[in-house]
Amino acid sequence: MNFLGKNYLIKTDAGLKIYDAIKDLPIIDPHNHANVEEVALNDNYSNVWQLFAATDHYVWEVLRKRGVPEEYLTGERTPKEKWLKLASVFPELVGNPVYEWVHLDLKRYLGIDTLIAPETGEEIWEKANAVLAQDAKKPQQLLADIGVETMCSTDDPIDSLEHHRHIEKVVGNKLIRPTWRPDKAMKIAAAGWREYMDKVAERFEIKLDSVHDLVKALKLSHDYFAEHGCVASDHGVEVPFSGDADPADADTAFCKAMDGKVLNETEVSSFMSYIFGKAAEMNSEKDWVFQIHMGAVRDVRDYLFANLGPDTGGDICNYYQDHLTPLKGFLNRFEGKLKVILYCLDPTHQPMLATLSRAFGEKVRLGSAWWLCDNPIGMRRQLEYIGSVDVLSSFAGMVSDSRKLLSYGSRFEMFRRVLADVLGEMAEMEQAPLDLLIKLAIEMSYAGPKKFFNL
Repeated sequence: MNFLGKNYLIKTDAGLKIYDAIKDLPIIDPHNHANVEEVALNDNYSNVWQLFAATDHYVWEVLRKRGVPEEYLTGERTPKEKWLKLASVFPELVGNPVYEWVHLDLKRYLGIDTLIAPETGEEIWEKANAVLAQDAKKPQQLLADIGVETMCSTDDPIDSLEHHRHIEKVVGNKLIRPTWRPDKAMKIAAAGWREYMDKVAERFEIKLDSVHDLVKALKLSHDYFAEHGCVASDHGVEVPFSGDADPADADTAFCKAMDGKVLNETEVSSFMSYIFGKAAEMNSEKDWVFQIHMGAVRDVRDYLFANLGPDTGGDICNYYQDHLTPLKGFLNRFEGKLKVILYCLDPTHQPMLATLSRAFGEKVRLGSAWWLCDNPIGMRRQLEYIGSVDVLSSFAGMVSDSRKLLSYGSRFEMFRRVLADVLGEMAEMEQAPLDLLIKLAIEMSYAGPKKFFNL
């Protein structure tokens, strides 16, 4: 049987016809964690580990699961030693989407069809590094080869966006747009929040004596991002907020935290809800999309956080139960005035979010299957449920949510194949005409997200 061949993830002839109509469409990726500086510098990747695994916590976590020591992941071992260690256990990852993603990257973009294994690690290292040394494999050229039309990075409000400006100047279009993510300003109980406030004050030359001063600074940032092509914000929260907290309560919490005092749970919630609502007001004024990523509890493994810092693995989903009431309040407050995308990490929450999205009409949409659901099983289940409860043509579209450049190709290929398979089965089961399903696939893969995000 062929691995990653033309029938990959697609079971029907109708599905193959649908995929043929969407496989070469340009990629619109409205949410990722691109290394914008890397793309701006446009230097060749020094080796295959740097491109395939040096920034990918999906890879790190499955390798840890197979007993690979940390020194071969984020530690001091050489890139070649790390790659060979990866190769030594890679066949053991079969059945996990990482096995498919990495081989897709290797096959589609480096032209190497060899399976990663202990006996092939050295060979692939040499071949891949030779390919990566070519001018055609620099970051900007790879993005063009992948077919990326527009991608939206994830950026802090105090960022200068200098690398975005450089790319626009060199490439000549809005290849990489910034996304405004004010999590560090909003998470008042997080370590480092007080020091971050000093950075905000310095960046915008404003004294932060009250929460209203902070909102003024964030508004300056929001306007600056808009001037540089931003069309969306992103908000990572364990639970959503109604956004209607009393300004006086938020200010009390702000001043207390600025004095270095510990806040109680109610004070934290009041402040975060107030900033959440103010950010939504700013988005509404500019017709930006308000993306809400809900349920991620980050850095639960103390050893990793203490030794490697945040975003190195050790993240889980929060099985919260009390998120409907504040989310309902938030959506009602901004009824008809704000584009909202809802992402959730727990697949058991998809039914609630799908019905909520349906209830609130055209401007509230479900985001793609996120993080631990971002795989063929999670994608299929979500698409099938959206199609039966909500409306597929109002799906917000696929996003890579990735730090790894080649993922903008492999993840989108996986999604488009799963989408084609789901719609192809509908055609085979005579649930809908094939020509309409092809149009729907094009809308979901390209035209719909491009229009919704004003791209």
